[in-house]
Amino acid sequence: MDARALDDRLPGMTLNMRKLSVGSESLDSLAEFQAMRRAERRARGEPDFSRHITRMWPKRADAILQSGGSMYWIIKGVMQARQPILDFEEVIGADGIRRCGIVLAPGLIPVAPRATRPFQGWRYFEAKDAPPDLTALSGDIDPAMPPEMLAELRELGLV
Repeated sequence: MDARALDDRLPGMTLNMRKLSVGSESLDSLAEFQAMRRAERRARGEPDFSRHITRMWPKRADAILQSGGSMYWIIKGVMQARQPILDFEEVIGADGIRRCGIVLAPGLIPVAPRATRPFQGWRYFEAKDAPPDLTALSGDIDPAMPPEMLAELRELGLV
């Protein structure tokens, strides 16, 4: 069964993507980088949305858009934030090669940190497998706690 048929068969299931944020040292550094890119787009007279360009076009793009999926960012081996995916657009590079621009809502939504194994590219996953937003958790967690430490405490069942 192809992915599209599966998506049609399972209505109401949110489909997300997860991606390594290569080069980011922290959630703050990812936010600063995205803000810089939005400012560059504004200066060129373009819309100032966040966009991540990737080589491959997601085969399940329609399902992600229809279900309101998000991009979950992994920084230094820890899933730390998400951004709702607004659209997918064609981007032609200076080399003439077609790429996919993943248009993201502005701002990062912190999630409960979760350690993640490395992988290349991006991966799909369903909402049932996604960590909760930090705003949805109780006030027992110190927001200043390093994400790596919080992820380890979660794995040990201590938080």
